[in-house]
Parts: sequence; structure tokens; C-alpha cells
Amino acid sequence: MAISALGALQTYSDNLRIGVASRYSALLVTWFIEYAVPLIVLSAGLSTALARWPVLIERPRHVVALFIGLVLVFQPAQWLYIAWLRGYLSVTSLGDAWQLLLKMLLVGWFSTTGTFAAILAINYWRQAEKRELAWQRSQTDMLNLRLALEEQRMLALRAQLEPHFLFNALNAISALVRDGDKALALGGIGRLSKLLRYALSASVTNTATVAAELQFVRNYLELQRLRYGERLQVRVEGDSDLLHEVECPPLLLQPLIENALRHDLDCRDGPSDIRLCFERHGDAMCISVTNPVSAQVSPNPGAGLGLANTRARLRLVNPAASLRAGRQGDRFVAEVRLPLTDPD
Repeated sequence: MAISALGALQTYSDNLRIGVASRYSALLVTWFIEYAVPLIVLSAGLSTALARWPVLIERPRHVVALFIGLVLVFQPAQWLYIAWLRGYLSVTSLGDAWQLLLKMLLVGWFSTTGTFAAILAINYWRQAEKRELAWQRSQTDMLNLRLALEEQRMLALRAQLEPHFLFNALNAISALVRDGDKALALGGIGRLSKLLRYALSASVTNTATVAAELQFVRNYLELQRLRYGERLQVRVEGDSDLLHEVECPPLLLQPLIENALRHDLDCRDGPSDIRLCFERHGDAMCISVTNPVSAQVSPNPGAGLGLANTRARLRLVNPAASLRAGRQGDRFVAEVRLPLTDPD
């Protein structure tokens, strides 16, 4: 249409200059029929062919061959069409045929080449867009696969952690039964049911608040106190409203407290000295669990099931979260660092 409009305008201007009366609308219709119609046919046919056989333009030599074929087939057909419209086909001799060829030789080259280049560019753009969409789709599929794998890893870790916790809690109650204290054992079973309800609800969520975890730890300590009595002493520091806003993996604190109990009360006589501290350091919440380490007892290596699972679960929930565990002086320290902002 642009070529027809410009061509008709040029013809109209030339007619005005030489004094020939003409109408622009009639010239536009003539140009449209003579030039636009063949180009529409060319565009439709070339687009259909390239959509069906993309191999036609996969390599530069294919493009050159396609253009040569276009010149040899479409260009003569366009000349015959225009000559037919203009009444030039009344050829009676070879001389007339030669004159007709010379007259039509320069007709349509620019528009045909421009149309070929435009269709080629559009087709390349569509192919690039398809490749981009395919790449984005593959990236999305890979991300979904990674998320599914991470969820499976999380479920596997929970499957290890929850029976481990359950067995330890049952051991605490079995110790009461062996001691013959049925009342305390029944009380322990009631507390165990509360702990199990929380553990079951935590098994279907990826995160919990630190405040909820602290309450779970307090219930767990009440259960363990049935076994250890007044020897079990745990000091909690830094309990504040901020703990209701900080998220963490479910069952985060219980393995740390359990390790502290095992390497304090089970390794020496007398009351325990376990400290659970919450403190904000800049943009992170630091949670530390410490217990004394006797010189006669090998230090807690921090490689047990509880600590190993805690490290892995922290990495899955937030790569910026961390757990450091080791001996510091005469105490063993397990410190969890939870960012207060979500990772990018």
C-alpha cells in the first residue's frame, strides 16, 4: 500500500508537470492493481512457504537460492501480469517481444526485493521470538524441577527428623515407666500428644515463627523435666515480640536443645546450665544454644542427625541462613543466624 501510494503520487506529480489531467484516486487504484496485488500474493505465498519449510532460510546459500528462484519465477510472472493489464501483449514479431522485454525489464525489481527482504526479516524475528519463548519455558521448567527436588529433599529431611524426635520423646516416657512413676508417665504422654500435634502440623508447612518454635521447646522441656526433674535448668533470654515476625524451618530449635541436654545432663552430675538466647544483630536474628563442656568428656562434634538436618533445612529455606556449632572455651555453642529480610 505504501508503494502504491508513493507511486501514484509520483505519477500524479509527473502528470501535473507535463500538463496531463489525472485523478490521484484513479492512479492509486491502478498502482494497487498493478503492484500491490502481486506483492500481496508474493507475501502470502512466501510467508506460507517459510512457515511450512523453515529449512529454506536456515543457511545463507539457501536464502540466495530462494531469491534467485524468486527472480526467475515471480519477476517474469509479474511482468506478464502488468503487460496484460496495460495491453502490451499484442506481440506480432520478435522485435515487438524484445521491445516489450526492454520496457518491462526495470519494472518491479525494487518492490520485489523489498518485499522479499521484509518477509525474510519478519520470519527471522518470529524464529528468534520462538527460540526466546522456548528458552524461557526451559528455564521455567528447570526452576520448577529444582523446586520440586528441593521440596523432596525437605520432605526427606523431615522424614528423618520427626521419627528421631518421636523416639527420643518416647524414651523419656519409657524411663519414667521403668522408674514405676505412673502418674508422671501419664502426664508425659499427655505432653507428648501436644508435641506430636505441633510436629504433625509443622510437617505440612515450610516455615514457622520463632515464637511458635520457642513454645514448642518449652513444651518439650516440660516433658523432659519429668525425666530429669530439677536437674534440668534452661535459661531463656531475649524473648520478645520480634520472635512472632521471624520465620524459620519447623522443628528448628528442638534438635539444638536435645543435643544440649544429651551433652550436659547425660555426661555429668548436677544441674544443667543450658542457655537459649535470642538477639538481633543488624538485619539478622541470632539464636544461640550453649551448654557447658566437661574436660573429661569429648566435645559435641555437631555432626549428629539433629545438627546435620538443621543445617540442611536452613539452606533449603533461606540460603543466607546458617548454623555454626563448636566449642568456645568451656562451653559448646550452636548459633543459628536467620536473616530478617527475604532473599532476592
